[in-house]
Amino acid sequence: MTFEIYTTTTFERNLRKFLRKHPELAERVDQVITDLQENPWQPHLRLHALSGSMSGYHAVRIDYSRRIVLALRVRERQIILAAIGTHDEVYR
Repeated sequence: MTFEIYTTTTFERNLRKFLRKHPELAERVDQVITDLQENPWQPHLRLHALSGSMSGYHAVRIDYSRRIVLALRVRERQIILAAIGTHDEVYR
């Protein structure tokens, strides 16, 4: 049940900035992305749909205050990573 992972240029830029600020989370981010690829519905990821202006997107937890926002395409088995950052940064 693996999914293909894609990234946006915005995500890649945000990821570089994020990892410069939080190098201690690099391994955790890699693990979250690997877990998403294997099965995005794993309970520890806390996958949830977003609403309002972010309707159509989902988010998963890196840790208590940091998230990855993504587009989940179940039929195509694709995950498109769109944003990474703190709760306030990704939900603005």
